[in-house]
Order: sequence, then C-alpha cells, then structure tokens
Amino acid sequence: MLGINLNKVKRIGILTSGGDGPGMNAAIRSVTRFALNEGLKVSGIMRGYEGLLKEEIEDFDHRSVSNIINRGGTILKTARSKDFAEDAGKEAAVKILKKHGIGALVVIGGDGSYKGAARLYEKFGFPTIGLPGTIDNDINGTDQTIGCHTAVHTALEAIDKIRDTAHSMERIFIIEVMGNRSGYIAVEVALGAGAEEVIVPERTFDYDKMVQDIKAGHQRGKISWMIVVAEGAGKAHELATTVTSMTGLESRFVVLGHVQRGGTPLGQDRILATRLGAEAVRLIQKGKFGKAVGILQDEINVIDLKDATHKEFRHLDSFINLIETLN
Repeated sequence: MLGINLNKVKRIGILTSGGDGPGMNAAIRSVTRFALNEGLKVSGIMRGYEGLLKEEIEDFDHRSVSNIINRGGTILKTARSKDFAEDAGKEAAVKILKKHGIGALVVIGGDGSYKGAARLYEKFGFPTIGLPGTIDNDINGTDQTIGCHTAVHTALEAIDKIRDTAHSMERIFIIEVMGNRSGYIAVEVALGAGAEEVIVPERTFDYDKMVQDIKAGHQRGKISWMIVVAEGAGKAHELATTVTSMTGLESRFVVLGHVQRGGTPLGQDRILATRLGAEAVRLIQKGKFGKAVGILQDEINVIDLKDATHKEFRHLDSFINLIETLN
C-alpha cells in the first residue's frame, strides 16, 4: 500500500485504454460532469496507462467535454503500455497519480484494462473503478458493454451492401469482423444479416459440411452465399481461397477491420455510457473501490473488478443453431 487516504477523494482521474469504441466519449462526459456537479475535480489522462506513466494529464472542466456525446472514438486517445504491464510500472503510476492529487481512477476499457485497474487496487491499494468499454461485449457482470451495439450496427450496414453485390454477381462472400477471442460480433452480425455460416473462436467449425452445403445449395439454384468469420477464428482471404478450391465456385472476401470501432455511437451506447459513468462517481463518493460497473436486465450492477474480466458469450450456441436452422 502507498498511503492512499480512501476517505478523502477530491480529484478523479479518467483514462481510456485498449481498443477504442463508440460511446467512450459519452462515458468520459458523464464521469466528468457528474463529478464536477458533486464538487469533485477531474483530470483527463491521455493515451491510457502509457500516457499516465508519461504524465500526460490535463485538468478537465465542464467545457472540456462539450459536444462529444455523439462522437466516436475517445478524446482521451488510447494506447497500450508494455511498461505498465509490469508491477514496477504500476507502482510508478500510483506515485504519479498521487503527485497530481488524483485520489481515484476511472478506467474505461476491456479485459486487459480491467486487469490493470484490478491490480492497481489489489496490489497497491489505489482506488479504481472500471467501466466496460469494448465492442466485443466480453466483460463479466454486464449484459452490454459500451460500443457493442454500434459495432454490430456498423458491420450490419456494410454486410447489407455486400449482400447486394453478392446476389448480383452470384458469388460466395466471406466477411471478416472483429473478435480475437470472442464471437459476439460475428454471431450477432450473422444472425442479423441472414448469413448462411458463421465461424467463431469458441467453437470448432466443420469446413467439410460447409462445402457440402454450398455445393448442395448451388445445385438447387442458390446463387449467393454469405459467411461471417471472427478474426480470431480465421482469415477471410485464406478462407476464400479454400472455399474456391474446394467448391469450384467463385469466392470473394472483405475485411471490415477498424471501421467497426468508429462512427457515431447509437443511442443505446450513449445512454449506457452515461448511466454507468454517473454510477462510477457515486461509488467513489461512497468509498467503494476496486469495482466494475455494468448493467443486468436494465439495472445497474456492480461487481469486483477482479471478477469482471473475460466471459463467454452465453447465447453463442443457441444463436448459431438458429442461424443454421434458418438457412
């Protein structure tokens, strides 16, 4: 412990870490304005934990977060930090936070960001609160994460356009979406777009069956085929080559990539971020630290940060079975 006085938090620090996502700015705005309204001071920390170690810290006022609720990305920027991954880096971070008078830290991010925040609290006793900012929706203790709805919507808009040309050109299209360890986006998108197949990291995929289905569909007169693959389960260009060689049918691939992280956040993500940001400040006022704020069945839910890291998509199998049934 480094002598943190848990009962007298006068200044809150905010940072965004890991991959960005639509709705993070709404969370920054909510934390800032709710804290200021409660008489607390606020510091914005640029570029995540890396910026913290470099002391890229700015005082925030009410106007610092004006006109950002509808903006994608994060005004605080984000970066990954090798130095912070070590305990020596975390200890240095705590000393810097104390130097700047910051008594509690709100971390907006995903699994890796949560682990860092949990370690700051558990090992070094520094007050932290986590807000779930990740498009993968893979954080425990919450039904939704900030950015997940917008990411799915963005991918769906793109795939709807791809389907038009797939039908016109009578081709098989493989669309790669984000999701290194999580099939959430891929499954949601495949179900919403009416795709014929979905390939995810959590489940072994039967390529032979897919090829047989494609051939059988082609014989029946089916002229197009949509396959959605999460990036952690395979690469679209490799899959397109495989499908073409195994079926003899023309295949094309599209990698949606970082387009899924950008864009104007949907209302769902803005509202979620605003609710969770305000709750983060309330927890700090109550002296409750080392917590992750989420939402379950539309009610605020709070769990320990150490228990809030990676979760499995609980509807995965039922959604995939539905995709298969409907095709």
